[in-house]
Amino acid sequence: MNVILAKSAGFCFGVKRALETVDAQVEKGKKPIYTYGPIIHNEIVVSDLEEKGVHVLPEDEPLVTGSFGTVVIRSHGVSRNVKQSIEDSGYALVDATCPFVLKIHKVVEEYGKEGYFILITGDESHPEVQGIIGWIPEGTSYAVISSEEEAKNFSLEEKKKICMVSQTTFQYNKFEELVEIITQKGYDVFCLNTICSATEERQKEAASIAGKVDVMIVIGGKHSSNSQKLYEICKKRNPQTYFIQSRHDLDLSVLQSINTVGITAGASTPQKIIQEVQETCQNRNRALRRC
Repeated sequence: MNVILAKSAGFCFGVKRALETVDAQVEKGKKPIYTYGPIIHNEIVVSDLEEKGVHVLPEDEPLVTGSFGTVVIRSHGVSRNVKQSIEDSGYALVDATCPFVLKIHKVVEEYGKEGYFILITGDESHPEVQGIIGWIPEGTSYAVISSEEEAKNFSLEEKKKICMVSQTTFQYNKFEELVEIITQKGYDVFCLNTICSATEERQKEAASIAGKVDVMIVIGGKHSSNSQKLYEICKKRNPQTYFIQSRHDLDLSVLQSINTVGITAGASTPQKIIQEVQETCQNRNRALRRC
């Protein structure tokens, strides 16, 4: 059995940068240290940070005035109001928002001020998209779409120019489809592909591997949007695709009587977990050969 590991599997630039930012605060010894929401969508990493004294501030709870400590903004970013609330509450703020996400914040703010309708492709409930919405100027109209049906049903009563951006982890091919549907409606559209290049590369590589292996394994946190999208992409190319969080979730029976297995992982998956899954597959291979 041949095990093919995607070269792009694991931490992206933004996630790695955010974790390094948290580690730097830990090394400074300035406690307490918090992250606004889980620093990344990986329960194992969040648990490890908890042991280092890094706590999570729940996003759905109001901030308490007179608080102290350091709050790190994760790579997903937050709205302008949330940043202001953190500082107003008394916390020291360290912003680890991914530069690619910050670019979207600036774009929607700038084009919103110029009177454009802001159209975002992505999951409206995702923290990154909520953060993007929070940088659209007050009074500016906007919408979030994520499917072909929503794009087809989209319409504007008044003739407005549209600024179209995307969640950084959105499926590249789906983004292209939605852009085409919107532009065919005859609107004046300024389209900016804000999907992270690493995400695009990861998705293309995953699809390529999935199409030529017997079994495909996608590793990621259960709340990780980009990992779920990888799974969807791979599942379309290979019905024998499995989503796991760690080696403990891997059903070894699926590796019986196969020649090749592919492995990829979301942007919030540590190399240690990827390596453990790879080694589990290889050990299973050696055990089967002995039998």
